[in-house]
Amino acid sequence: MRLFPIDQQKSFEAPRITWDQAGHTHSAQWWSANDRPAPKKVVAVDDRCTADQAMKYASQGTAMLWLGDFHNAKQIMSAMDQRIASGANRRKGGGRSGGKSGARTGEPLSAADQFYRIRQARAQRSRMLSMLLIPLEFDEAEQEMVVPLPRAPRVGPAISFAYAEASEHKAGTDLASLTGTAAISLQELTGVQGAHQWFVSGVEVPILGAKIYPRYGTFLPTRHEYVDLAAQAPLSDARVAFDIGTGTGVLAAVLVHRGVPRVIGTDIHQRAIDCARDNFARLGMQNKATAELRSMFPEGRADLIVCNPPWIPGSAASTLDAAIYDPGSKMLLQFLAGLPDHLTPGGEGWLIISDLAELLGLRTREMLLDAIAQAGLEIVDRFDTVPTHGRASDTNDVLHEARSREVTSLWRLRVLSA
Repeated sequence: MRLFPIDQQKSFEAPRITWDQAGHTHSAQWWSANDRPAPKKVVAVDDRCTADQAMKYASQGTAMLWLGDFHNAKQIMSAMDQRIASGANRRKGGGRSGGKSGARTGEPLSAADQFYRIRQARAQRSRMLSMLLIPLEFDEAEQEMVVPLPRAPRVGPAISFAYAEASEHKAGTDLASLTGTAAISLQELTGVQGAHQWFVSGVEVPILGAKIYPRYGTFLPTRHEYVDLAAQAPLSDARVAFDIGTGTGVLAAVLVHRGVPRVIGTDIHQRAIDCARDNFARLGMQNKATAELRSMFPEGRADLIVCNPPWIPGSAASTLDAAIYDPGSKMLLQFLAGLPDHLTPGGEGWLIISDLAELLGLRTREMLLDAIAQAGLEIVDRFDTVPTHGRASDTNDVLHEARSREVTSLWRLRVLSA
């Protein structure tokens, strides 16, 4: 579920980074599966670099290409993370401040101000940690990418999983075409390895009695409440259903499992379309469920149209954030406005969305109800559930008060009768 432009399949050349070493200038391709821009200034460092020196480089916007022991690089990144966390705790000052909204000194921050402050701190942390880079090379003998550093783990399958896919969508090439060296953020590499493990292991979906296998950059279906709502809501005799923002295809698969004979999922990223199609094939549903690269609705009309849009209004800092953040509630509003033109007479739209944005003061319930009314829709029913993920019960979470009251709802909508 994303709000970035549809991939244009246009010619693409990876940007390059340069650095000086032993009196010579070197360069490498810059890779980022999250579309992070290439650093403008890079220095070569090794095991002699301390965490304090790394922090100084990162704070100045200078990236460090690590040429020492791989495990030492991970230790440096961990030490940097600890220093960033310590600095954030010192600045927190008991949670009282002027705040983004201009609250008077000494007044407690609102939930929205706390949320914006947390986002700002996380963005700063991510920016700092992303300054530690790792080289990559293509190993002809192994026919896979390797990290040419002592004690480096095997990364070839994970790199192919995340970066070859991105390369194919942008340039129609493969990783074997790499000549020389590439560089990636160690922070991103760690995330890629974790995502690859999720893909290899799969995510159990109880209602399906099977697993969904998420590709890199698609939203993990680990929060089961929205899936459970789609599995339990009353379902009429729908012959055709649309799943807008299909992602892994999990909701489309649930609808097929419930007996809908034809389901079309849409998404604006080819990565998600490939993921959904792969999952449909694994589940033996490829003759009933399909996925199309579209910004919103497919052609024609459906008896049931389902959408679980990103639930937080706000900008997405990376492609990974796009499943959570919906700038200006754009996808939500487009879905509601387009329902009347794509539902069959008597058909239903299912909007599945959390109220966390309302609890944080980022969107109001009145705004949602107004958008439903302005689209010419009426509310047939609403089903609610509470989240069971760890954050909902984490009392150390700054946003615990809001998260503990979060409700995820399935709104059954129909076109308002004349």
